[in-house]
Formats: sequence, structure tokens, C-alpha cells
Amino acid sequence: MFPSILIVDDEPSILKSLSGILTDEGFEITTASNGYEALKIINTESPDLVLLDIWMPGIDGIETLKEIKKNYPFVQVVIITGHGTIETAIKSTKLGAFDLIEKPLSIDKVIVTINNALNFRRLEEENKYLRKKMIEKNSISGNSPPIQALWKQISTVAPSDSWILIKGENGTGKELVARTIHQLSTRADQPLITVNCAAIPEKLIESELFGHEKNSLPGTVAKKRGKFELANNGTIFLDEIGDMSLKTQSKILRVLQEQKFHRVGGSRVLNVDVRIITASNKGLEEEIKKGNFREDLYYRLNVIPIDVPPLRNRNEDIPILVETFLDDCAKQTRTNRIKITSDALKLLSDYHWPGNVRELKNLVERLSIMVQKEYIETSDIPDPYNPSAVCKADINESQFMQINNFKKARKIFEKEFIEEKLTQYNNNITRTAKAIGVGRSYLHKKLKQIKES
Repeated sequence: MFPSILIVDDEPSILKSLSGILTDEGFEITTASNGYEALKIINTESPDLVLLDIWMPGIDGIETLKEIKKNYPFVQVVIITGHGTIETAIKSTKLGAFDLIEKPLSIDKVIVTINNALNFRRLEEENKYLRKKMIEKNSISGNSPPIQALWKQISTVAPSDSWILIKGENGTGKELVARTIHQLSTRADQPLITVNCAAIPEKLIESELFGHEKNSLPGTVAKKRGKFELANNGTIFLDEIGDMSLKTQSKILRVLQEQKFHRVGGSRVLNVDVRIITASNKGLEEEIKKGNFREDLYYRLNVIPIDVPPLRNRNEDIPILVETFLDDCAKQTRTNRIKITSDALKLLSDYHWPGNVRELKNLVERLSIMVQKEYIETSDIPDPYNPSAVCKADINESQFMQINNFKKARKIFEKEFIEEKLTQYNNNITRTAKAIGVGRSYLHKKLKQIKES
């Protein structure tokens, strides 16, 4: 397939000479002598690029450009004109033209500009494809009424610039919701910066959020840009906002109100333009009553609330989720995909899942590693998911000892141990960390490693 180019000019000599040269260069050429004719051709033939003259009878090049970009935004347009001015160049660029070339035309410049414009279009298409794949990868799987309602809400609010507060239990997929909103927003080409407010020590959170100047803090030998600065023109996702101290809340509130801040140890004011998405597994209204969360910050953040349903309220989605996780496991390990029997699937569908989708995902990953058969059967599913299971341990000793790689065995043990303790303490990070004798930030770090592995 050769790139197709539509040449639009009211001068027959230009159409003839350009057509001949560009055909020799390997392009498929179509011509039009006015804007009306050009729009009809674009509608039926969808060229990759349009070379468009400014001065033509009927609708001129600028009006034709407006119509092209309104109805066919991915068609590249290069303006050609014998009366080029800075004003014309600026106007056409603002309207979406890739470039402007003045007459008399330099053939070398025309060809270089065409190739640059086509490469730009190719990159746009690749970005569009990658963004679509990213949305699919981060999408919330399921066809249940609660998930369909959630998707409808996401698709409605994403294109706006409104701030969003995502509510839901641990493991329901609040971060996936935030990522999907960002990918569907007008800021999708800009950064999405995630901040786990619960994982950052109080004494470091100001530096993490706003950055610091060189030597402004003990042990700092270089300037550091904070999360707000990194998120400029994009989105910042403040996860577990309910775990942020009152002191930090007041600083965040000021930044949100003014959209400006300065780094720790610095005096220069930095302006930012960010969309704020926050999430919490706590009832913030109740935290306000307890004096743990600022009411004014809550109402500033809670412009559009989104509630992510727990898995127990959409258990008809469990078969879809299990199949998705089994596919993911096969891709990650580059092994044959394991299957699951209908009886085993029913067993999982009947469970109440206090750890929600995260707990289900962890179990499926565990089973895909440990079950050395073609199918996962009910006998492979451990207690508490299987009431008839004899052994409470998710991995019995004989299975565990079959692992010959020490690093892999340690990794699986850590994962099993942490997940078991989290379930035991109802996914409460603080209580779990205290019970197993580690700091909250260390436990968060381990959970992140488990999640990414």
C-alpha cells in the first residue's frame, strides 16, 4: 500500500506538475480544483494527506481546512500558498495544519514535509493503538449491572476536567478506575502520577509531593522534583487520601486552592495545572466526625464521587475475572494456559471475597503456579475458599518442597505469608504490619513488589 495524497489547487499547472513528481516518488495521487470537490473526495477516498492551496474560488483553503479537521481529524494537511504571511501560518497551524509551504514550491521541501507529516500521522496512530491497549489492559472486567453502571459513569466523567473521589473497599480496583479515567481524558498524553499517601512517612511526604532544593533536607545532595511538578498538565492520583495527616492535608488544600507551591527549601513559586483524582477505602465522612480529616478538603475533592462495588455484589463477574487472570498468568510465565473446571469455578463464585478482586487475582495466580495439571479442580482449591478442604494451608508442605529454586520459593512464601496475614487482619495494613513486626512503609513496598511481579 502506497500513501495516498490529495492535491487541492485551482491552478492546473500546479496539479499536473505536483501529480507527476509525487507519482514518481511512489505516492497515489488524487486532485481537486476547489474546496467543495476536495471534501467530497476525502469523504469517499480518505487520503492520508492533503496538500491544500489557500487562495481558491468558492470556499478558500482556511475554510476547507476547518471542515477537514472537524470531520476527519486524523487526515494530515499541508498548506501551500503563494501569499504566505506569519499570520496565515499561525492561523493554519492553530486550525490543525501540519505545516505551510510557500510558492514557488521547492520539490525537495515538499517531499520532506510530506514524509514528516506521514510519519507524524503514523506515530499518532501508534499512540492511539497503544492507548487503546493500555485501556484494555487496565480495564475493569465484568458484565454485571454494577460494573456496567460504573463504566457508564467513568465514560461520562473522564472527558471532563472535574476532580474525582473514588470510594471502595481494599482490592476493588480503585487504581484501575483512576487509570481508566486518565486514559479516556483529554490529558491522556500527559503524565499520570500515582501517590500512595499511606506508604510515605510523614517526615518525607512534603518532599515527595512538592520536591526539595539541593541540601534543603538531611542527606539530600541534589534537587528533586515533587509529584505535583511531575504531574503538571496531567493527572495526579492520591491513593488512600484518608491516611494523610491533618498537617499534610492543610498543605495539600492550599496547593489545590492556589494551583501553586514551592519546593522544600526553595522560594520560587511553581504554578501547576493538574487534574486531581483521589481514592480512599475509609468512610471520609466518618473520619471528619472523628477529627481525622478536614471537612473543607473533603468537599473540594468530592466533586464527583465514584463508588467501586465490592466483588461480593457482582459475583457473576467472577468467571470472567478468573479467565482473564489465567490468561495473564500464562503470558507472564510464557507457559501453556491452565484451565478450570465448572465445579471449581462455582466454588469460587460462591465465596464472599473479603479481599475483593485483589484476593481473587492472588489466588488464581497461586493456583496457576502450583497446580501441575491441565485443569484446576475443586480439590486444588484450599480453605477458606473450599469448605471441604482438609488442609487449611494454601500450599501444603509437599507442594512447597517441589520448588527447586530458592529465590522462587522465598518469593512464593513471602507472598503467601503476607496475603494470609492480610486476610487474617481484614486487609488492615497498620494492624498487619504491627502483627508481623514490620513498618507500614515496608509492608506497602512488599505489596507493591507482589503486585508488579
